Amino acid sequence: MSEGNGSSGTDFVLLGFTDRHELQVLCFVLFLAIYCFTVVGNLGMIVLIRIDPRLHTPMYFFLKHLSFLDLCYSTTIVPKTLVNFLADSKLISFAECTIQLFFFAACATTECYLLAAMAYDRYVAVCNPLLYTVVMSQKLCIGLVAGAYVAGVISSATHTISIFRLPFCHSHRLNHFFCDGPPLLTLACSDTHFNEMLLFAVVGFNIIITTVAILASYLSVLNTVLRIRTTEGRPKAFSTCASHLASVTLFYGSSLFMYSRPSSSYSLDQDKVVAVMYSVTIPMLNPLIYSMRNKEVKDALRKARDEGYKTPVLSLLRRSVAFFLDGSRCT
Repeated sequence: MSEGNGSSGTDFVLLGFTDRHELQVLCFVLFLAIYCFTVVGNLGMIVLIRIDPRLHTPMYFFLKHLSFLDLCYSTTIVPKTLVNFLADSKLISFAECTIQLFFFAACATTECYLLAAMAYDRYVAVCNPLLYTVVMSQKLCIGLVAGAYVAGVISSATHTISIFRLPFCHSHRLNHFFCDGPPLLTLACSDTHFNEMLLFAVVGFNIIITTVAILASYLSVLNTVLRIRTTEGRPKAFSTCASHLASVTLFYGSSLFMYSRPSSSYSLDQDKVVAVMYSVTIPMLNPLIYSMRNKEVKDALRKARDEGYKTPVLSLLRRSVAFFLDGSRCT
């Protein structure tokens, strides 16, 4: 491993979770199982939305992109982590580390804005149902998704460039299981105050903007629901938002804990556990949340199972249907 005076050409060592071989094997099996469920669940959701005309609506257009993002940023992290669990050398090159941080930050930031767009979609569906198809036009939906991706790329590029312009001339042992901003800053041998402030400002801006949009949407939804006089109408209105609220709570809760604290309160060992939640576990949970709490998705899954699609991808989807339906019977 090169130990130069700057960061160019540097290899980092990802320390991961433990040095004990038996625990590494256990972690490998656990992460592999989670990743398999993530791939099958999110790929299945994408395929399901594409093949079922009943799901060709704005809400499922956003959900398709949410599944794509979950699949992408889980794939950015987990395969390399799986290799490191079993490999003697846990090196990651400077270029690989840069790419990993960029794509992870881009996907995570894009997901923030996409969740805000989904909240606006629920606001229109509940508060202006008669104008829903007019307001949530195809042009607007594409614009909201495109804006989310652009915001993710710009934010990630700013974040990544600011970190990798620093010289890493001390230890290259990264106390994490992937290249993330806070642990990388601890390895820099120059003043990182500006970088920490920039990280806090960029993440804070993204979270504040999207949180305000989500809160404003759901406060309006709540106000509308409370004015519904029929007892049957309220549960139906709330049910259209339940899955999205669960995803928002999981994603924002872990992200706020990770990135919105002063550097003096960082505990890298503790942060690794939190990082597992938002980078590994949540991408697996989102398809389950939307399939178990959504009647339209469950109906589409049953249709996929009953009709028996014959193409390879749909055959894989069909095999996964039984798992989702078995889980949904518990609700």
